[in-house]
Amino acid sequence: MPYNTLDQMGWYASLVRPSFAPPAEIFGPVWSVLYIIIALSFGYVFYKVIKKQIPTGVALPFVVNLFLNLAFTPVQFGLHNLFLASIIIIGTWLSLIWMMVAVWPHSRKVAYAQIPYFLWVSFATVLQLTITFLN
Repeated sequence: MPYNTLDQMGWYASLVRPSFAPPAEIFGPVWSVLYIIIALSFGYVFYKVIKKQIPTGVALPFVVNLFLNLAFTPVQFGLHNLFLASIIIIGTWLSLIWMMVAVWPHSRKVAYAQIPYFLWVSFATVLQLTITFLN
């Protein structure tokens, strides 16, 4: 579903948001940094899986997480479905924990690299659930 970014910013601005909600302009730079971390981690894990240096199952939570992460924006801003977006972000958060646990025995560096992502998604989950409740 194509949508106009300005229309979506207006829609988001019209929502009742908690006092701790950051300005909308913060999300782009934060996600830009996080997507670099996600891409490097995803690439490293899949490289190790292809080389048969770690089990294939370690990659599964990375795939689930990426799918959920990418599904959030079209659901939230395209469909304007706050409830479904809340379910997706909870799934993203849970799959992120699964990612960290799955990769820990094979690469602690990759697990540690997820900490900024985990902290942001934790905050974003609280924010999303609050916005959903308020609206």
